[in-house]
Amino acid sequence: MSSDNPWSTDENESQLSRLIRKSRDSPFVPIGIAGFVTVVSYGLYKLKYRRDQKMSLHLIHMRVAAQGFVVGALGVPYSMYKDHIRPRFFNESKK
Repeated sequence: MSSDNPWSTDENESQLSRLIRKSRDSPFVPIGIAGFVTVVSYGLYKLKYRRDQKMSLHLIHMRVAAQGFVVGALGVPYSMYKDHIRPRFFNESKK
């Protein structure tokens, strides 16, 4: 069942093909995934040396760091470029 709705899913689409399609639509998706995996890996490594810090507090800090990396470091500058810089300098109209 195919439609023009961007939120509908194609039932025959695999996870890898969906990731490739999303990467073409938004080039920061792979960078965000890599940053998220890096922050989570660092958090798991630091979990061993957390001393007297509670587990829940440690997990909250790691979640905030991972979300901050993905959203703040990648999504906001790309969105600003797409909405403000590219139309101004390349004379493109907003879609």
